[in-house]
Amino acid sequence: MTTSTTSSPSSAIGARTAAASPALVIALVSAAAFALSGPFAKSLFDAGWSPGAAVAARIGGAAVVLLIPVIITLVRRWAKVKGSLGRIAIYGVVPIALCQLFYFNAVQHLSVGVALLLEYLSPVLLVGWAWIITRHRPRLLTIVGAACAMAGLVLVLDLAGSQKVSVEGVLWGLAAAVCSAVYFIMSARADDDVPPVLMAGGGMAVGALMILGLGAAGILPMVFNFNNPVFAGAQVHWLVPVLGLVLVTTVFAYLMGIVATRGLGSKVASFLALFEVLFAVIWAWILLGEMPRTIQLLGGVAIMGGVILVRLDELRGSPRRGPTFVVELDAGTSRAGDGLSAARIEELPAEAAQP
Repeated sequence: MTTSTTSSPSSAIGARTAAASPALVIALVSAAAFALSGPFAKSLFDAGWSPGAAVAARIGGAAVVLLIPVIITLVRRWAKVKGSLGRIAIYGVVPIALCQLFYFNAVQHLSVGVALLLEYLSPVLLVGWAWIITRHRPRLLTIVGAACAMAGLVLVLDLAGSQKVSVEGVLWGLAAAVCSAVYFIMSARADDDVPPVLMAGGGMAVGALMILGLGAAGILPMVFNFNNPVFAGAQVHWLVPVLGLVLVTTVFAYLMGIVATRGLGSKVASFLALFEVLFAVIWAWILLGEMPRTIQLLGGVAIMGGVILVRLDELRGSPRRGPTFVVELDAGTSRAGDGLSAARIEELPAEAAQP
């Protein structure tokens, strides 16, 4: 990994220009689009769909939409990507299929905002994993961020409140966080020649086949119907939430994320992706009437603050506090709820880290 150097005035001006570019707006639009997956899916659940059926429709439909670009990319770059087909398959199974399935199961038992907040604990889990495998204690800022996120989790769950917490829903949400963290571990290769469209489209195809296979074998309940669900307080055709999941929250959001990341740089885009949690709470409030309690709002702020502290500590590096673990996002969309983000984790010696 090339160590960072002191930023020049021209690079600082370039960063400010990028941050003020239309790509910033595109990044926020992408986060808002991704955050709609919970409300769309919940309307299908209320109409009798199972989480497995919703996931199959979402990633299967997106795979069909991206099929032609994937085939073209495979033909043109076969020599470079043929050795990565196994990794693409694993990507489709864990970060795409299982992550979405676990998240949708969590949404079935919890509010959309709480389920997404649980999944967004993945950066903290990633820091813990790096601590375990390297035997190096994180710096103080990372520890404070992790503790802040854990405290926020307790507030979000409102364990002392009058409403009973769904243990099953919490476990599904944490399982989604694990799947999201697995993606970062999988993406620890800097010499990746797999184009984002191929990684996403190929992964979605594999994930859809797995979900459909589990459904055909009777292992995963695959219940769907053509009843008209209620979305945003009105009865709509069943295709409205299905097409919303496929076109808006998957294809459109992913492509907009690529444009934003290329325009802003991966680090800025990764911070902006955290706005998905805020958008998820707003959409759930507007479309589903799920108004979080005050203590849960405070917990959400604490979780977001903890994640940001961890990110800041990863990105800044410091020669005064020993080894540091940098998560440097590569080109691609940053997606916690769907696992569509790339990362590289490397250990930097103290003398190589720059503030």
